[in-house]
Amino acid sequence: MSALPNAAEGPLEGPLEGPLEGPLSQHRHESESPALTWLDEDLLRSGVRQRRFDVLRTGQRVPGLLWTPEEGEGPRPLVLLGHGGSGSKRQDHVVSMARRLAHEHGIGAVAIDGPVHGDRRAGPPAPSALVLAEFAQRWANDGEAMTDTIVADWIATLDALQSLPDVGNGPVGWWGLSMGTITGLPVVAADARVRVAVLGLMGLTGPTRERIARDAPRVRCPVLFFVQWDDLMFPHDTAIRLWEALGSREKRLVANTGGHGDLPPDVLETSAQFLAAHLVDDATDGGR
Repeated sequence: MSALPNAAEGPLEGPLEGPLEGPLSQHRHESESPALTWLDEDLLRSGVRQRRFDVLRTGQRVPGLLWTPEEGEGPRPLVLLGHGGSGSKRQDHVVSMARRLAHEHGIGAVAIDGPVHGDRRAGPPAPSALVLAEFAQRWANDGEAMTDTIVADWIATLDALQSLPDVGNGPVGWWGLSMGTITGLPVVAADARVRVAVLGLMGLTGPTRERIARDAPRVRCPVLFFVQWDDLMFPHDTAIRLWEALGSREKRLVANTGGHGDLPPDVLETSAQFLAAHLVDDATDGGR
């Protein structure tokens, strides 16, 4: 369920290549709140700032990374990035997308670890196959409750970050494929602040099929949806049915040949342009 396995190769980052310049000693600790705790990671690279945080919600920590342009204050657009199954907030294509948005479009980006992924796990890093198996088990056994939890985690994260001076309450977008759609489509449906979304590599199938079917018509923002025609994990007919179920007036379906993780290398650029057109250029009426 981890999409874009080859999407973080060098050419995608282009001008973002270069040495890390952090950590930054001038970190704004005054922005810390009871719900938001900054950890000891504040790095600057080619004009993009990366910060590690935890959001506390109902006694549980939600681990995340925030990327913002080095210069400027909010409000600015913010894109929520959902990682793939067996990945994490540090997944290569998540970081590449975040840096592209910040560097090329002046858009902030944030990623949090999903259930049983990344810093939500205790102990040393686990093999990706084990993480994927554990997520699949959680999805099968506790899918509806898991979905409710991750939606609440994202809303709490967005609430906390929009209080920061270099984020603010600007327009919000979503980007997430495969597991990033399994857990992300319900986020888009639940929070009216999300004005545009990139989804895909998921269909009307799986343990939370009924939940996805209920939420899809509630997605009213513009959507770019990716389908892999030879996807064995989420066959293209189920993906097309999900795209058809979306309630958006503006929705675009992009189908490519290949299996689940065989997306072409221009997916990040296409996604970033679509998000920027709606968040920065205000190419739509902004609405749901």
